[in-house]
Amino acid sequence: MNNTSPSLPRWKIWLLAIRPKTLPAAMGPVLAGWGLAAHDGVFRWGPAFAALLGGILLQIGANLANDVADFHRGADHEERLGPTRVTQAGLLSPAEVTRGMWVTFALAAVVGVYLIAVAGWPVALIGLTAILAAIGYTGGPWPYGYYGLGDLFVFLYFGLAAVAGTYFVQARAIHAAVWWAAVPLGLLATALLVVNNLRDIPTDRAAGKRTLAVLLGARGARLEYDLCVWGAYLVIAAAVAGQVFPWGALAVALSLPWAWRTRRIVATASGRALNAALARTGRLILLFGALLALGLALS
Repeated sequence: MNNTSPSLPRWKIWLLAIRPKTLPAAMGPVLAGWGLAAHDGVFRWGPAFAALLGGILLQIGANLANDVADFHRGADHEERLGPTRVTQAGLLSPAEVTRGMWVTFALAAVVGVYLIAVAGWPVALIGLTAILAAIGYTGGPWPYGYYGLGDLFVFLYFGLAAVAGTYFVQARAIHAAVWWAAVPLGLLATALLVVNNLRDIPTDRAAGKRTLAVLLGARGARLEYDLCVWGAYLVIAAAVAGQVFPWGALAVALSLPWAWRTRRIVATASGRALNAALARTGRLILLFGALLALGLALS
C-alpha cells in the first residue's frame, strides 16, 4: 500500500512525479554521443548541451505520460510494487499531471527549435516521433507497451535515436561508428525496462498489460536482461576488435563490477526488492555512457 503523505510540499510531489532516479538513463546515451563527437573532432558545446536537456525533458515527459495513462487504464493501484505514482496516490489530479506532461513536452519542443536551426529538419522528425512514442507507450487508442512492444521502442528511442541524434546535431552527419555506439546504450536502456516489467509481472498480468516480461515469464525476462547487459559490453569489444573504436572504448569494462552486482539482484530478487536493481541499472547506463565517452574522447 502507498504510504506517501498527501501533506508533502508541492515541489516534492512534482519531484516524485518526474522520477529523478530515471534521469541517468536519459543522460548516458547523450554522453556517449558527446564522446564520439569529441573523438571525431566535431564536438559543439551548444548543440551538445541542448541534446542533453532535450533528452532529460523527453524522459520526464514520458514519466508523466505513463503516470496518468496507467492510472486511467487501471494498471496502477494500491498493490503497486514500484515507486509512488502521484496520480494513483491522489497526490496530483490526472488533469494536473497531464498539464505537466504537455508543459514538459513544450519545453522539449523549444529546445528542438534551436536544434532544428542548428542541424536541420531531420531533428524535427526525431523529436516529434519521440514525443509520440513517449505518449503512445501507455496512452492513446493502442498503447504499444501493453502489447509487448515497449522494449523495442525503448531500444530505438532511448538508445539509437538518443546517441545518433546527439551526434547528428553536432556533426550534421552519421557514420557506422555512431550505430556501434548507439546499440549498446539501447540494450542497456532496454535492460532498465526489463527490470521494471519483471517486478510488475503479477500486477501487469492482472491488469491485462501484456509486457514482454509478462509474455516471457520471469525466467525469460531475466534471460533478456542478461542478453541486454552483457550484449552491450560485447558490442563494444567487437567494435574495438574490428577497429571501429580505439582501445580507449574498453574503458566501459570499469563498470563491469557494478553490472555484475546489479545482475545478481535481478537474478535473485522479486517484487519491491527489484527497485534497487532498477535504480542501479539506471546508474549503470550513465556510468557506461560516461566511460565510453571518456574512452573515445581521450583516444
